[in-house]
Amino acid sequence: MSEPIQIQGFHHISRTTCDVGASVRFYRDLLGFTELNRPPFNFRGAWLYGYGIQIHIIENAAYLNEVRTIDSKGDHIAFRVADCEEIQSRLNAEGIPYIFKINAGGIPQVFIHDPDGHQIELAVVGDPSIGYEPDRA
Repeated sequence: MSEPIQIQGFHHISRTTCDVGASVRFYRDLLGFTELNRPPFNFRGAWLYGYGIQIHIIENAAYLNEVRTIDSKGDHIAFRVADCEEIQSRLNAEGIPYIFKINAGGIPQVFIHDPDGHQIELAVVGDPSIGYEPDRA
């Protein structure tokens, strides 16, 4: 087999939405991303940046906002956080549904949906380049 494609780094994720404003407010006001300038595409959307990650919000009138249950085994993006208790307090104050769990590896996790039902995990994890590292205590 030939050599793998030489990827230089992660650039962005995209999220399809039926309400650009609601998505921007979610990622900006709740998760702390900053809005960026965006090229003058012929469709509505927004670009945001934070934590070394760019998020492209893309409006698509055909997108159906399905009601989905929060499922820790479903497709999601995950962000590393320092404290799940503080996050739960904020989510409770905002009225945002979530699931909290401590997984089999002892990792505290909070799962939420953005306004369009895209799942997000917020977890207290170590260095992502190492993978799972059991507590050696």
